[in-house]
Amino acid sequence: MSGFIFISIIFILGVAGRSNAVAFAAGILLLMKLLNAKSLLPLLEERGIEIGLLFLMIAVLVPLAIDRIEIKEIILTFSSLSGLLAIAGGIIATRLNGMGLNLLETQPQIILGLVIGSLIGIVFLKGVPVGPLMAGGVTAFFLAIISLFSR
Repeated sequence: MSGFIFISIIFILGVAGRSNAVAFAAGILLLMKLLNAKSLLPLLEERGIEIGLLFLMIAVLVPLAIDRIEIKEIILTFSSLSGLLAIAGGIIATRLNGMGLNLLETQPQIILGLVIGSLIGIVFLKGVPVGPLMAGGVTAFFLAIISLFSR
């Protein structure tokens, strides 16, 4: 029952914070619980991130598929400062996402804090929702820094 309450809170926060992705995700989970489709939940837990990342990657690669980016622009990625920094940013972001995934697997109770923090960022800082992996990665990074200095 507590899971239903927390998912409901996340749904309300998603609606109030105008975060369609959060509200939609929580709404689907609430609907699945109400319709007693709980057998799908382990599948979503196990493969949901992969499915979401698949669609995210497809969306990011569409400009290549529709020839919006030319070969010379791609080559510039490897020879310009902004391109090299983008590569470094990708490396760092994937590491942070891995740390976030590990944090969410070992401390799943932290998700409510990540959602609330993300909604505050969306509403008050005009932020863009990036999902719990990046938010978890930043949190894991902060925890690692604190752990380093508290020895």
